[in-house]
Formats: sequence, structure tokens, C-alpha cells
Amino acid sequence: MSKMAQPTKIIGLRVRDIRFPTSLTQDGSDAVHDPDYSCAYVTLVTDTDMVGHGLTFTLGRGNEIVCACIKSFAHLVIGKNPLDIFNDFGKFWDDFVNDSQARWLGPEKGVSHLATAGIMNALWDMWGRIEQKPMWKLLVDMEPEKLVSTIPFRYITDALTRDEALGLLREGRKDIESRVKTLEEFGFPAYTTSAGWLGYTEERIKKLCKEALQDGFTRFKVKVGLNQEDDIKRVGIVRQQIGPDNILMVDANQRWDVQQAIGWMKPLVKYNLLWIEEPTSPDDIIGHKTISQALQPFGIGIATGECCQNRIMFKQFLQTGALQFCQIDSCRLGGPNEILAVYLMAKKFGVPVCPHAGGVGLCELVHHLSLWDYCTLSTTTNNRMIEYVDHLHEHFVDPVVVKNGCYMPLQKPGYSCEMKEESLAAFEYPSGREWKILLKNEHYRNQHKNADA
Repeated sequence: MSKMAQPTKIIGLRVRDIRFPTSLTQDGSDAVHDPDYSCAYVTLVTDTDMVGHGLTFTLGRGNEIVCACIKSFAHLVIGKNPLDIFNDFGKFWDDFVNDSQARWLGPEKGVSHLATAGIMNALWDMWGRIEQKPMWKLLVDMEPEKLVSTIPFRYITDALTRDEALGLLREGRKDIESRVKTLEEFGFPAYTTSAGWLGYTEERIKKLCKEALQDGFTRFKVKVGLNQEDDIKRVGIVRQQIGPDNILMVDANQRWDVQQAIGWMKPLVKYNLLWIEEPTSPDDIIGHKTISQALQPFGIGIATGECCQNRIMFKQFLQTGALQFCQIDSCRLGGPNEILAVYLMAKKFGVPVCPHAGGVGLCELVHHLSLWDYCTLSTTTNNRMIEYVDHLHEHFVDPVVVKNGCYMPLQKPGYSCEMKEESLAAFEYPSGREWKILLKNEHYRNQHKNADA
């Protein structure tokens, strides 16, 4: 590796407010959200030509708040030697989220944690570039002791100790080479949500189901929660289109109260569902357990986690048996450091991790994590899958590749979150070329009355 590629200091942080107008076509629509898929896009600059790209995902309005928070955290990383960070990443992470004043904004939750994820994702991207490895391979090749040194254990040692984590990782390394070869040949299972958005017509649902089947998908998810009669109809249409043997899940996006969720789901059990996702408030651990117990006789599990605030809440979900499918989000938690802790806890409690994806860049990010999980921790794909949504991948330098309904391992160094400069320039809000046009549209003019177009 050239001397120029060895950075000694991070000298700058740039963050850009990037938004895509997905609400115009109802892409991403569910019972609660009508999103414009967006991200706060981070670039870390060093004293060499080495950079790190990261992002954190939002749904549009408020993205500027996350960008401002990232800027306010810049002093925590600027001036640091990235190699020193990587030598003791767990301590750096813990110090970062426990800044004595900024900590009050969370702690470890909400906007401040979204901002943390953006910066941490950029650091891991830089690490992969320095080592000339894609993120999944960086993790797979890392010795258990080194990997554990990147993980924060504060607040979770009553569920998982550092020694237990080491034991799980050491055990998982057996026969690792054969699993890497399997991944590179066949990929990792995906499920599609692209046919199941709430705002889609019956004709569009049928068309998208047919196309997904032709593309090799055998796992499908449908959004529910706004109108029970409509849900019964749409879920029935999807089940009819995909046949009795393919896997079907539903997602309420936090729409219901606890008893309402149980009552709403009962007419849907005839469609042989694997899970109901986010049936109630993402913070209601006991509520999820109550719903889980009520639906257990019907063979329907609880999936949640895309809006779970931190590893401590995941710890309690796992300890209480309130979920059967753990859905980490690559930008909701504080970056890979914290996500790795959740994967390890889920392994100990015997719960499969099925990451939330879609949005902007989430598919690109989480596929690295699940590939690592399969190679070195879970060692199986049983009941494990990654969400896939066919939106916005064309804006990335190294977009995900899905073949026969499976994510194929990416091979370029880094964390796959680098976006094309032309896309950044076009969709930066509100000054980008596309937004100057869009903000003249009545749909967006009403939503962004104070925008300077």
C-alpha cells in the first residue's frame, strides 16, 4: 500500500442534506409514513487522499436537524488519527456517545444517535478502504479479540459479557472458508417489500408480485394497518399471486395499540404469515410480548427493531422474549460497533437477525453485516433474510447486486455508502438541480413552505 494511502489525521468533515422525492409515487408508503427517502451524507477527509463516506437515513423533513447534529459532533473526530481510532474502536465509540454535554441530547437515542451512525459508518468505510477490503470481508477476516475491541459492552453485561462474545466468535470461525465460498456462489437470502407498499393499486401489486417471482424472490412483505378490510384484501391478493409455499410477512409500522394489534391480526392468520412487524410502539417491550403471546398459537412471530433506540432496548426485547425476529437498522443504532453487540446478543438468545433495509443506502449497508453474521456467527441462513427494496440504488458507486432473490457479496473496498457526485449535486436539498424544479410542484410547495427554492 502506498504511503499516500496511510492517513495520520482526519482534517475535515462535510455533511450534505440529500433527499429524493419518493412521496410523489407512494414508494415507501405505509400506515404511518409518506416518505421522501433522504439521508445526511457524511464525508471524512484526511491528510492524504484517503476518505470515508457514510450516511444516516431519514424520511425527509427533519433531515436538516440530523445534518446540524453531525456538524456539532465534528470536533469529536477531527484531529484524530483514524488508525488510533481503529486500534481501540470500542473505547472511541464509548467516549464519542458519552461526551459530557452532548450526551444529554440522547443519551444514545434519537437525532444524536442518527448523527453518531452517520459518522461511524464513514469511519468503518475508511477502515475498509485502508485495508482494501469490503466491509463484510473486513469483519470476517478480523480476529475475535480485535472484533470484540470494537464493541461497546456498557449496559449489556447482564445479558452478554465480553468473554461470552469472544466464545461465540471463536466457535463461529470453524469451517468459515466454506461459508465464504457458499456466499460468493449463491448469495444471502432477501425478501422484497417492493410489491407491498400501502399506496399501490391492486393492478400494480399483481404486476410487481409477478416480476419479483420471475426475479427469484420467494419471500414477500406487505404493509398493513390503515384499513382492516383493505388489508385482508391486499394480503389475500399477494398470497394468491405468490402461492401457498412462499414466505409472507406483514408490517404495521407502529400503527396499533396492543389489543388492537391482536384483534387486527386475527383475520389475517389464514394467510400463513411468518411475522407481524412493528405492531405497536417501538418502545413498548411489554406490549410486544403481549402480542407475541397472543399470536403464538397461530405460528406468527413478532419482528421489530428498525426504530429500536439502542442496544439496551434490544437487550430487553431479547431477555423478555418479546420478539422472534430481530431487525437491526444500520442507521438507527450508533453504527456497526453497537450493531455487532446486538448480533451477538441475538446469537446468545437464539433469535435470527433479519435487518431492516430499503430507503437510501440501507440495503448497501446491511448486506455487509448479514454476510459477516452468516460467515462467523450464526453460520446458517435458517429464518434469516435481508429486506430488499428496489429504489435508489442507481445513485451509489457500488450498489447492491441481487440475483435469484439473494444479495451477492460486493467486492469493492469500504462500506458501499459512497454516492455518485452527480446524484449528490442533483438532490441536495434545497439547492440541488432537481429540488429547484420540485419545489415549484404544488405537492412539495405545500410541504416545504419555508424552503428557499
